[in-house]
Amino acid sequence: MQLRLSRIILFTANLDLMVAFYRDVLGFKLKANDKGWKTFDAGACEIALHSGGGKPGPRSPKVQFDVKDVAATREALIARGAKMGKVSSKDGLDLCGGKDPDGNPFSLSNRG
Repeated sequence: MQLRLSRIILFTANLDLMVAFYRDVLGFKLKANDKGWKTFDAGACEIALHSGGGKPGPRSPKVQFDVKDVAATREALIARGAKMGKVSSKDGLDLCGGKDPDGNPFSLSNRG
């Protein structure tokens, strides 16, 4: 048996705000725009937003986005209104964390 990750679903009570963030701030193309259900093309995996209660747990999953230049991507996202942490670098690996409007963590990495 081989499993393939196809979609990450985030539940949210703030659907309009989250759509604006994933579309306008992170720049993902909206694929499905159904009532209470939105999906975005995020490369090899979709990101889906589902209306309903959404509160990250104390150790909620973190979505990682692979980018070529973490620092430049961080600056571009900040210019679009994203709240981002500092870039950390060690042994050629650059990382930077952020959170979406619901508080779900994500990170940028040049690992990919």
